[in-house]
Order: sequence, then structure tokens, then C-alpha cells
Amino acid sequence: MKIRKFHMQYYLRAITILVLIFLSACNEKPKQKKTLEQKNIKDSVAFTKEIIERAKKEEEKKPFLLTEENAIPFFFEYEKTHKQSKVKVFTSMGNFTIDLFKNTPYHRANFIYLSSKNYFNKTYFHRVVKDFIIQGGNTDLRVTASKRDSIGFYLLPPDVEKGHKHIRGTVSMPSSDEVTNPHKLASPFEFFIVTTKTGAPHLNGKFTAFGMVSSGMDVVDKINGVKTGEDEWPLKNVIIDSISILD
Repeated sequence: MKIRKFHMQYYLRAITILVLIFLSACNEKPKQKKTLEQKNIKDSVAFTKEIIERAKKEEEKKPFLLTEENAIPFFFEYEKTHKQSKVKVFTSMGNFTIDLFKNTPYHRANFIYLSSKNYFNKTYFHRVVKDFIIQGGNTDLRVTASKRDSIGFYLLPPDVEKGHKHIRGTVSMPSSDEVTNPHKLASPFEFFIVTTKTGAPHLNGKFTAFGMVSSGMDVVDKINGVKTGEDEWPLKNVIIDSISILD
């Protein structure tokens, strides 16, 4: 009888230990599961942050391009810190100076910006109309198209109500034809200069005058006198070597 009692106590004690182990194991599983879930969440957050940081770095590597959407906000800010309004144009036929109008801020800022980016370097006066205008800022070279691609595609709205007329020496910004561009949005990469003594009043209200030749008009006249083909392109290219920002 004593032997049986001892066996029974041992048996009960063993069962108790097993139950305690089982309960302990059951209690640990949710904790382990919770810990695993927390680790997965942390890993997921870390991975997401890594992706975001990587995307930011990739975005920072991309060159800034002007677009129809960001051009005006960009020049609105740019002109606040770039107040220069005088440039000197160096050409293969001589040099002249342009004073840019301060009350046509977007067009002035655009011209300063492109000059600072050296866009006009080695472009041509590609259109010459005797006793009317000379027009520059383009070429038939791939490098010019590449320059434009690296700066962006955008047009500028006309700014024709500031009182500036198209008199002799006026620097203005052209636009494409009315069919494709009924609002006369300006082509920012080109400019033209009025050469006729009586001016060109028929251009007033249609194109944005944003500057005036202040010295070197004799050079402008010399360019206006070159021989051209039927397409108004000079037979010998008149090159804009560079444009320097003076003040």
C-alpha cells in the first residue's frame, strides 16, 4: 500500500510538471507570434524608408527641366534674386549691348537664365529681313536642339500691356503662327531686334518687347544688311559667340 501511494504521488507530480510545461509553452506562442509580427513590421518600415530614400536620391540626380507647368513659378522666384538688366551680345560681326526692361519680369528673367546657362553661345542670327528685323537664338545644328532638351520645353505668356512699343532697336520675343499658337505664347529660346527707322507698330500688342539696344546699333544694322536666301537665312552664318551678363 505504501509503495502504491509513492507511485501515485510520483505520477501526480509528473503530470503536474507536464501540465505546467504545456501551459508555459502555450503562453509563449502568442508572445513569439507577436514578436515575429513586430519584427516583420519593423523590417517593412525600414524597407519602405530605404525605397523612399533611394527614390529621392534618384530624383536628385535628374537634371532640372523647365516645363509648361513650372516655368512661371520658377521665373517668379528666379527674378527675385537675379535683378540683372544689362547684357552684352558678342557676335561674329561685332558686339552690342541690350538693356532689359524690368517691368517684363518673366521675359527678362528668362533671357538672363538662358544667358547664364550659355544657351545662346554659338547660335545664329538665323532670320534676317532687310529694314525690318534680325532674329537670333537658333541654328540648324543638333547641339542647339540638345541644349534646348537639357533646359526644357516651355512657352511664356505675352506681356504686352507695359507700354513698350516696337520702335527701332526694340528687342522682342517671337512666337509661332496663330494656327498652332493662337494665344501668341512666346518662344523663349529666340529673340528679334527691330531695325527699321520707323519701327514696327503692327507688332505692338502681339509680341512682348522686353529690351532695347542701348549701344552698338551699327552692328545690328550691319547684320541686317547681310545677304540671305529665300528663306531669310543668311548665306554666311552670323554667329552669336556668347552673351555676357553685365549688370
